[in-house]
Amino acid sequence: MRKNYILDANILIHDPQSIFHFADNTVVIPIAVLSEIDAFKKEMTARGYNARHVVRLLDSLRNGRSLSEGVPAPGGGVVKVYCETERLFEGSRLPADLEILRVARTIHEADPQTPAVIVTKDINLRIRADAAGLKAEDYESDRVLLADVYTGQHEHAIAPSMIETFRSAGSIDVPRNLSVHPNEYVLLRGEGDERKSALARVDAQGKKLVALHQAPQAGLCGIKPRNKDQFFAVDALLDDSVQLVTLMGKAGTGKTVLALAAAMVQSLRRQAYRGILVARPVVPVGRDLGFLPGDIGQKLDPWMKPVLDTVEFLLDAGGPIHGCSDAAELLRTGLIEIQPLTYIRGRNIAKRFVIIDEAQNLTPLEVKTVITRLGQDAKVVLTGDPFQIDNPYVDANSNGFTYLVNRFRAQPVAAHVNLIKGERSTLAELAANLL
Repeated sequence: MRKNYILDANILIHDPQSIFHFADNTVVIPIAVLSEIDAFKKEMTARGYNARHVVRLLDSLRNGRSLSEGVPAPGGGVVKVYCETERLFEGSRLPADLEILRVARTIHEADPQTPAVIVTKDINLRIRADAAGLKAEDYESDRVLLADVYTGQHEHAIAPSMIETFRSAGSIDVPRNLSVHPNEYVLLRGEGDERKSALARVDAQGKKLVALHQAPQAGLCGIKPRNKDQFFAVDALLDDSVQLVTLMGKAGTGKTVLALAAAMVQSLRRQAYRGILVARPVVPVGRDLGFLPGDIGQKLDPWMKPVLDTVEFLLDAGGPIHGCSDAAELLRTGLIEIQPLTYIRGRNIAKRFVIIDEAQNLTPLEVKTVITRLGQDAKVVLTGDPFQIDNPYVDANSNGFTYLVNRFRAQPVAAHVNLIKGERSTLAELAANLL
């Protein structure tokens, strides 16, 4: 049965291509929603870019036709802009949310046989729609339930003799009864003898289990893996053929420390990359402090301080690099660049080790923007925790980080590691589990 989907502005800002994701149904955009989007179009942010993108898409669909009457969409549906001429010139005094509710009710009353559904990421609007007897739902095209997120690892029992063969040869064929993806990690246990075990990774072709890359004897800038998940993470970080690495885990599991340590070893000691680029979304935790004084470097310093703290910790643990004994020196020499994600659009980042921290605060479209910036011989690592989301426009199921993990799970250039055990301190681990 065909449906009429009435879209809120936050859906179009979240994903400008959403108008094409409703199959053969009718997508209705109230004129009040376009007015909301118009207010964002001058912003030099991802929201401003998406607002401009939406308007251009709608304009391209016109092509001599009227959006008020409906124009065909590529997927077989219809896109309409709902406008009541008299109300437009008089000016609606209703807030945008109430205008969406009014439009949905009007459309439903005009065609009771066709379900009218409001699509919004605003939970309060969905509740109000339900109270008014109207259908409302979240945008689910890019939702990935946390329970369904790819874990990136298996545990498998095999004959103890096969484990010995694996240790001596460095690889064995993937067992026939084991279904795995390329670069998936496996904990091998001996059948009947669990004291025998080994850590392995599926090769890029998905045909063999291979031994992991090991950290140097002195560790990565003095940091050594403490559990199997961290061993898996180190392997993915040190393998240059794995161009995309996603590290998921709660606070204190070592995501950012391991990523930065591997980046410093690979880029600054082994010189496999020209340098390190660290980027993170500028999203405040709790109440925003407002405008900050100073030039761009001073404004960004509070946002990037966690990265600088980690670099200082690694320099203390592993010693100076290229004669630099503190983070400020590495920044001045350009060996490490720290940048907010706001300014990454349009760049072509080649032969760099890129770390995207706090990736759980990104939308799927922002993740796409980041990944498409990567050029030849570059490697990107995204770290995140779906339970620590500060962006009000995404949640644990709709953020770009979990979306990326699931979309890339079968790709031979990508690896995912889910870090479970906290290693920061006993207190931090208790806080992460109990609070």
